[in-house]
Amino acid sequence: MYFTDRGLEELVDRRGEEQVSLAWLADQLQAFVDQHPEFEVPVERLATWLARGGAGDDDEE
Repeated sequence: MYFTDRGLEELVDRRGEEQVSLAWLADQLQAFVDQHPEFEVPVERLATWLARGGAGDDDEE
């Protein structure tokens, strides 16, 4: 189990019944990066990966 699995499990446990828009998710990710700028690159990579439907060039930064 990866460390992030605990956070993902908590997300599902707490909010798994909710439906959200991608615009809401993008706003939340931006708010997170505003508070934690050191995570800008990983959040950008995740957002790009999601935008491309799980496909993408791992060489792009």
